[in-house]
Parts: sequence; C-alpha cells; structure tokens
Amino acid sequence: MKLNTLAASTVLALSASMVSQSAFAEWSANAGIMSDYHFRGIQQTESASAYAGVDFEQDGFFVGTWAAEVEDGLEVDLYGGYGTELDNGLGMSVGFTSYQYTGDFDSAYNEFNFGLSYSFASLAYSIGEWDGEVGNEAATESDYSVIELTFAHEGFYATFGKYGREFDGEYGEFGYGTEVAGFDVGVALVVSGSDLDDSESLYFTVGKTFSL
Repeated sequence: MKLNTLAASTVLALSASMVSQSAFAEWSANAGIMSDYHFRGIQQTESASAYAGVDFEQDGFFVGTWAAEVEDGLEVDLYGGYGTELDNGLGMSVGFTSYQYTGDFDSAYNEFNFGLSYSFASLAYSIGEWDGEVGNEAATESDYSVIELTFAHEGFYATFGKYGREFDGEYGEFGYGTEVAGFDVGVALVVSGSDLDDSESLYFTVGKTFSL
C-alpha cells in the first residue's frame, strides 16, 4: 500500500469487509488478474498484476491472507477480525490488517479497521502506522487514517475516500462488477485528487472465488 509515492486497491476492500455471521466454518480461495492495481485511489502498478488469497470464516470471525504482484516483488496482506449483521439490517465489523512487501517497493503498513453498513451504503474507517521510506524509516514513519463511504446497488458502486492525520488526499472510484461464465469481472474508473495521483484511470479485473 505505497501511499507516499503513489500506490495501492481494487474494490476488494479487505480492510472494510463486512462478514455475515455464520454457524459453519468456511474456507475459500480467490485468484485473478487486474489490468493495473489501484488501492484507495492510488495506482500501485502500471501493468497487469496477478493476485491470490485464502480466507477462513466461522461464526462471524474471519482471518485471511492476500497477495498481489507489485513493481518490486509482492505485496502480502494479513488480516483478521469479526463482523456481524443485526436483525434490523445494520452490519458492523472490526479488524486488523498488515500490508507487507517482499522487495524494496515499500515498507509495512499496519492498521485497525472499523466498518458499518446498512442497505446499499457502507462506511469504513481505518487508522494505521506506516514504517516509513525504505532506507529512511526512522525519519519518515507516519500515522494515517482513511475514511471511505461506498454506495452499491445491483453490481454498481461508488466509493468516496479521504486520508487524514499525516497523510492527505481524496479520491473517488466508480465501477461495476458481475459474474460471467463463473468468473467475477469488473471495471472501474478511479479519479484521484492532486495530493494523490491527480489523474483518472480506468482498470479491469477478472477473478474467481473457490470454496475449499
């Protein structure tokens, strides 16, 4: 999640996942490819990126890992938490996400994640620490926060996000996802403010989720 020099997510939204409570344990895996990799309004790669992940859920608790190709090595995410939905339809989640890198692409990010959802709207808030620029970590480590509001209906979605604390910037992402021949396909337009990419970017995703 390379925030300082521009980088990081698709609408995978690992850190804001709303997990429905289930009485049964469930393992799942996912894999796919993105035409280029975006995260929270920031471009992570300028070429196609493959990704894969594994998740476990039971009684509302979830843990998982997800990895994607970046410009130098891999981004490897580790996350876990708890999510539930009340009888009135209000969903809530709390969790933790760690973003790690196998090369010198960036240093680690560690954050706590909180989420609320109701009907077609969801609100996610993340607060974290960045270890700093590779080779100059002690002088550049920073605290950050991200708040994201998403509206989704019948495959269409719109997300508006804003950074806070020692990071700054805002973005919008507008997309559509559906299933075609058993594959999850999507397209999205990312519009980033001047403190981020200051650009517009269209990207595509193709992936598949498996029950294990």
